[in-house]
Amino acid sequence: MILDAAGRTVGEGYHLRKGDAHAEVNALTAAGEYAIGGTAVVTLEPCNHHGVTPACHQALLDAKVARVLIAVMDPTSRGEGGASRLRKAGLDVETHVLEEEALAVLGPWQASLSNQRATLHLLVQTDGTGLPIAPTQAAHTEIERQRDVHDLVVLPDGSVEEGRAGSHGSAFQAPDHPVADEPAHALAMFTDAGARTVLLVGPSTLSQLLLSTATADRLTLIHPIPEPSQLASAAPASALIPDRYTLSGICRVGDHLIISVERR
Repeated sequence: MILDAAGRTVGEGYHLRKGDAHAEVNALTAAGEYAIGGTAVVTLEPCNHHGVTPACHQALLDAKVARVLIAVMDPTSRGEGGASRLRKAGLDVETHVLEEEALAVLGPWQASLSNQRATLHLLVQTDGTGLPIAPTQAAHTEIERQRDVHDLVVLPDGSVEEGRAGSHGSAFQAPDHPVADEPAHALAMFTDAGARTVLLVGPSTLSQLLLSTATADRLTLIHPIPEPSQLASAAPASALIPDRYTLSGICRVGDHLIISVERR
């Protein structure tokens, strides 16, 4: 986001897909000359090298902004970071601004770098007693919502789809064969594809193995809200949380609970 010298929002932008312009460039394009003397508010430290696209720190300098607020520092910076180069050029740079909020989006990507593997997110629908069942419309609605934030989606039959078709451009290709049930082989496939975040839909042998070994990083449980007559046999939400995982969120959507848990 770009603010003009008076603090008014004059440009917004995001990175659509790999190979396209980064968020800073799109926001600066929207702002035009109003960026001069203004402030750039960015989630990730502006890149400092020319890769698939030109360096974003240079775009900020060329636009003559005066100040840059950065939420998350880039662990992939090559050599001197973008923040350092901006400071040396005389800009006012502040880092770790609303970092926790930004990590709600960047956290899975950052975790994949730290773990040197894709961040794995399991989505499982359960019956009233807590047993996994084949996805119904409630699960398909949640899968559709999650597609935009995952590189790959693995369906219960092992077939693999790009999170959102065409969202990665030519720089990314989803595997054209089913994922193996063996976790190590599956992880190798995700790595070879260049995936950072993978949504696996259960029930499947692979999803059960990833869960039982606590290899999955996150879990979404879609659980029906029982009728009053079913309360005696219904599993409480707390009983659905597997060992080595902790509750991170819960909400109601229609007649289901969407329960989010994360590995401890």
